[in-house]
Amino acid sequence: MTVADFDPFELDRETRAVRGGHVRSNFGENAEAIFLTSGFVYETAEAAEARFNGEQPGYVYSRYGNPTISVFEKRLAEIEGAEHCYGTGSGMSAAWTGLISALRAGDHVIAARALFGSNVVIFQQFLPRFGIETTLVDGTDPAQWQAALRPNTKLLFLETPSNPTLELIDIRLIADLAHAHGAKLMVDNALASPIVQRPITLGADIVMYSATKHIDGQGRCLGGAILSTKAFLETEFQPFLRHTGPALSPFNAWVLAKGLETISLRVERSAATALTLAQQIEDHKAVRRALYPFLKSHPQHDIALKQMDSGGTLIAFDLGTRAAAFAFLNALEVIDISNNLGDAKSLATHPVTTTHRAVAAEDRARTGITEGLVRLSVGLESAKDLGHDIIRALDAAAKIG
Repeated sequence: MTVADFDPFELDRETRAVRGGHVRSNFGENAEAIFLTSGFVYETAEAAEARFNGEQPGYVYSRYGNPTISVFEKRLAEIEGAEHCYGTGSGMSAAWTGLISALRAGDHVIAARALFGSNVVIFQQFLPRFGIETTLVDGTDPAQWQAALRPNTKLLFLETPSNPTLELIDIRLIADLAHAHGAKLMVDNALASPIVQRPITLGADIVMYSATKHIDGQGRCLGGAILSTKAFLETEFQPFLRHTGPALSPFNAWVLAKGLETISLRVERSAATALTLAQQIEDHKAVRRALYPFLKSHPQHDIALKQMDSGGTLIAFDLGTRAAAFAFLNALEVIDISNNLGDAKSLATHPVTTTHRAVAAEDRARTGITEGLVRLSVGLESAKDLGHDIIRALDAAAKIG
């Protein structure tokens, strides 16, 4: 009996991450093959016709189907516990294509206000252009979700943890609310990763990832993914992917599939270090507020314990002023300044001037994105070295006041 003979969902997640979706060619290769091809050939004209009609299985064009991309999609679906998955060229292409596939002109969508900057732009600027009404709510307040529901509400959308303030939302509660209204729930799970949190198992209908983050985990390539039921993805999402082209490249799919092999080890190690560092950061005199899901002081700590396997790899903390935040960032010697996250290297950013620069100041203020806020993505360096680097930089920030 081989791994292929098992129901993948009977295997442990770590085994699925290494073995999921792997179909060897006739050469019997150990590592997954990379099929760097744009198109495919057919033995006869009749075979080509049957392939395009969907009467014969097989690939037609790599814009919407490729053996290497399929390995990544199947592997991620098995880890997540989802029926089906499609890869996309980036996390934001996953967000946009997922939303526009689920919505139509005249529909209404509700989203938690605490979102990644580009998602805010989608909800406030782009969706209204297509006749889709949008309402932003305080995601932590179930009453606001309930009050925002309309007869034409078709989708609820949230990030948890949110970027960059790590706000948490009860996925099961909002899923139940959506389903009672006949709507779907879509969750951006990029900051958590499927190792920390699996929204499908908590009732979410659609889950999206920026695979650029923890799934690659080493800052090498862009990618995204959408997971849902096979019926939704094949009926609504695949035609949009096929005809508009937000494609994932086969090479990037290969990198991401290989990244999934080590995602458990990387994320669990980084999360353990992050908890240690969060405790040190919270105790420093320069810090006005520290946010990490597994700190008891986190406003939604009870939700974290209920739906997350760990606190994740991200820490946010407020140093009071932009000057203090810049002093902290400029004093770092081990940790790099970058707008990315989920990397093997620890990275720090100032959201107000980078990732959330395009968000209106009043909207940033409502979600706690202050001038002094720093977001720290914890990597795989030693906790001792990171701790020394952070404390030294916090001491520099404290001098600014």
